[in-house]
Amino acid sequence: MTTYTDEAAINHVATGLIARSLPKAEWTHAAHFAASLWMARHNPALLAPPVISAIIRSYNDATGTLNTDSSGYHETITVASMRATVAHLARFPADAPLHDVTNALIASPLGRSDWLLAHWSRERLFSVEARREWVEPDLAPLPF
Repeated sequence: MTTYTDEAAINHVATGLIARSLPKAEWTHAAHFAASLWMARHNPALLAPPVISAIIRSYNDATGTLNTDSSGYHETITVASMRATVAHLARFPADAPLHDVTNALIASPLGRSDWLLAHWSRERLFSVEARREWVEPDLAPLPF
């Protein structure tokens, strides 16, 4: 499990994603949350679905990841993860070190890569429709 030791590491991930310069090997599950938390704290407008979609699609293009009906950007996973990120960040004081907030999220149930399957069936979550646009959960509502 990836953990972050300082703010510089979080800044590196987020600014690298935005600039499309983050090495693909560093774009891990934990890095997704690190970047999301950085954006939520420093520029929440970046988390608007059309904006974050453009950022991730552009990053994928820059790193050779195709954005198709079976790979690359996934709208439902991204929007759900952004909602989880914002809800998690709201539980901490505004001045809490972001690397600590990120590590807490990664260590929580939301930090698991399969947390969405408590809310969506595998078939619905990994459908072409869910990849292209927001699809409501079919098993349980999101808790935030």
